[in-house]
Amino acid sequence: MLAYWTLVRRELGSHFFSWTGYVVIAAVLLLLGLSFVDLLGKFNGEAIDQPLTGVFYSTLYFWLILLLASPVITMRSFAHEKASGTFETLMTTPVGDWQVVLAKFTGALVFYILMCLPLLLWVFLARPFSNDPSAVDVGTICATLIGILLWGCLCMSLGCLASAITRSQIIAAILSLALGISLFLLSYISMSFASGPEWKMQIFSHIGLIEHMKDFARGVVDTRPLVFYLSFTVFFLFITQKVIESRRWK
Repeated sequence: MLAYWTLVRRELGSHFFSWTGYVVIAAVLLLLGLSFVDLLGKFNGEAIDQPLTGVFYSTLYFWLILLLASPVITMRSFAHEKASGTFETLMTTPVGDWQVVLAKFTGALVFYILMCLPLLLWVFLARPFSNDPSAVDVGTICATLIGILLWGCLCMSLGCLASAITRSQIIAAILSLALGISLFLLSYISMSFASGPEWKMQIFSHIGLIEHMKDFARGVVDTRPLVFYLSFTVFFLFITQKVIESRRWK
């Protein structure tokens, strides 16, 4: 366990001792600022019939943050180790493959959580512009953060897998982005089966990421999205561990 937490601190520190971590945080703050100005100009004092979290969820800026930040965070997880020649040294230390994979995943996830903290600040900044106290509900905010966290778990595991199969950080980022966008586009396929056969509706309702986040933003926490995100997170981490295990014996 001590080795695991040492690796987590090492991984988390790598984000703050390189320019990529600060660029990601700066880009998130920029997109949040643009979304804030855009929504203020869009509504211009008009009443809205949904929580502020639901309003922000529907913006392009929100999905840009979730889709673009994750590949940048995870692209250096394993690819940088391989390119710099420290991967072989890491693999010869008395740590297991699962410890390495989970430490990389945990470090990336913690940085992702820190990156998303301004999302909570955005809601409270928008509160003074609303005359409805229910526009900022603690339960709704918590549900939205759960959805953002689950999305982060899935994307971090995808990013770790993409970084584990290549030595190039750029290729790792592209692969992770492509996989994330593919999962995102599945949501539109699920929408096309909204009026189709019952079995298709049930299958695609489980992979409708847009609808999942829409429910979270409304304050609804369902067990089906929880199982979906956590199951695929574990699955991608398992594949990552197998990739690392295969490279250990080469």
